[in-house]
Amino acid sequence: MKALVFLIVMLGSFTFLKAQELNCQVNIITDARMELTSVEKEILDQLKQTIYDLMNNTQWTKEKFKVEERINCNLQIQINSIPTPGTYSGAMQVQSTRPAFNSSYNTTVLNFNDQNVEFSFSRNTVLVYAPNQFRDNLTSMLAFYAYFIIGMDFDSFSLNGGTPYFNEAQQIVSNAQAAAYVGWKSNEAGKRNRFYLVDNVLQAMFEPLRLCFYDYHRKGIDKLYENRLEARKTIYESLLKLDKVISVRPNALNIVTFIQGKTNELKGLYDDAPLEEKDKIVNLLMKLDPTNSTKYQEIKG
Repeated sequence: MKALVFLIVMLGSFTFLKAQELNCQVNIITDARMELTSVEKEILDQLKQTIYDLMNNTQWTKEKFKVEERINCNLQIQINSIPTPGTYSGAMQVQSTRPAFNSSYNTTVLNFNDQNVEFSFSRNTVLVYAPNQFRDNLTSMLAFYAYFIIGMDFDSFSLNGGTPYFNEAQQIVSNAQAAAYVGWKSNEAGKRNRFYLVDNVLQAMFEPLRLCFYDYHRKGIDKLYENRLEARKTIYESLLKLDKVISVRPNALNIVTFIQGKTNELKGLYDDAPLEEKDKIVNLLMKLDPTNSTKYQEIKG
């Protein structure tokens, strides 16, 4: 009997220690001009908790994660309007980070603003993700970003390691093609949408970006503790690989998103670099993303 009780306790302990993949913080804000009723405020509070539960309590992969290995991410949903009771329209900022090796520093892995957020939600709604099904737009959007976040994280640790999860995200896009919501199709939102976000990752044309992404993090950021100068050199060389992509796809969504998400980090990395080295990285960034040239000039100090 004692042995049985011990076994039950141990199994319970293993269950308790088991963690899902994401450590996702959720924030919902509304346009300052909106006047919400007490009922609407209550529903938005419930929406926040429901999203939190889906992101953090769903087993998205077959991988085993320890609590401390969960991927830190953040969803900030901006509600701009409530066209009809129970329907919401706005935007969503999706961010994820991961720790640099042997350091307390966290590097930004993903920072994307989705301007095409539309969904329905009512009191006591439960969100449950079902593979190969489009049940509702909110669940599909959240599942898409869950897999995209996981894919990006895996890609930062091993070359093309995120492919299985990008494939899952792409399947969600395919399932949503018949849905009457913006953001899933190739001809919507000026190509700044979920369709192209994952399509670009999986296209052979963008292989230099994935190689850059891996080298930047695993051979650059993770080596800063060992040798800052060599790590910075590797980071520069990794970004050079993007030239192959922009020569064919200038202003490609994924490249612009990646570089803009790294601007503040690069500014810090090059803070103590000689002027010649700063000039090299700034000139490269301006070539890769000319629209934001002024921002990259700030790296020079």
